[in-house]
Amino acid sequence: MKKIINDPADFVDEMIEGILLAHPDKVKTPGDDPRILVRADAPVAGKVGIVTGGGSGHLPLFKGYVGQGLCSGVAIGNVFSSPSSQQCFEATKAVDGGAGVLYLYGNYGGDVFNFDLAADLAELEDIETRTVLGRDDVASQPNERKLDRRGVAGIFFAYKAAGAASERGDNLDEVAAVAEDVVEHTATMGIGLAPTILPTTGALSFDLPDGEMEIGIGIHGEPGIHRGPLEPADKITERLVGALVEDLGLVDGDRVAVLVNSMGATPLEELYVMYRRVHQLLAEIGVSIERKYIGEYATSLEMAGASISLLKLDDARLALLDAPAVSPFFQEV
Repeated sequence: MKKIINDPADFVDEMIEGILLAHPDKVKTPGDDPRILVRADAPVAGKVGIVTGGGSGHLPLFKGYVGQGLCSGVAIGNVFSSPSSQQCFEATKAVDGGAGVLYLYGNYGGDVFNFDLAADLAELEDIETRTVLGRDDVASQPNERKLDRRGVAGIFFAYKAAGAASERGDNLDEVAAVAEDVVEHTATMGIGLAPTILPTTGALSFDLPDGEMEIGIGIHGEPGIHRGPLEPADKITERLVGALVEDLGLVDGDRVAVLVNSMGATPLEELYVMYRRVHQLLAEIGVSIERKYIGEYATSLEMAGASISLLKLDDARLALLDAPAVSPFFQEV
């Protein structure tokens, strides 16, 4: 196992320490637990706080999206493991500015369990909360069971929209409604080419023979919907985009935002090869691309592979995407 680490048991805490040392103007630790990060000016009086959380290993997801116009705080777990309910609760208290707190995170059992417990603890402290789950992975469940889907890279769009709504002064129900609306109109599909090696155990996150690909793989190596020989970039992109267009019901005249995301080991050059075909395919059916995001937005350590996310746009969603936002890993002014 070749990784640039020290003691594997210290990997997460040393990574967080590095983020804090590199970006003290953007994030801070509000108490004694280094696994809780909040934006540097938290809490912001009178504004809805937004707390996300999940396992490490996915930078810039989740901790990289804490900042102005995005999330207010994050509870951080071990690699591919949920944060504790107490950590979620402490993050809640740290960002509460008196207007309530939205929980916005991916739809995974451990995260749901612990955030639900944190909501109960927050209620005892008279902190009002709402929950919206990212659930954009179309490979994980069919459309008729979309409430059970996993949350993957498309949650970036929900962070952006909910953060903008909070900044403009929307109340808690309004911010939650904005997040839910964006989640409802977002779809993602990914492809895996090679697994990651977990730093704490040295184990592979999944097994995939040389020369094969897996369509629909999850960000923790969850099984996809198709395995077979590696195909050319255009064919892969056609598979992914076809599934997303069908799921969102896109037709001539629709507008979208596109996110082409590396899982960690796939270089930017290959993402642009994919984006080229995304652009062509959507143009062929009369769908216009209003905004595009290409790079690392939700990774799985050094997994080889990529995902494509589409957000169906209207004027309101586009305005929220265009609002200013600044975090250690994202800036749009």
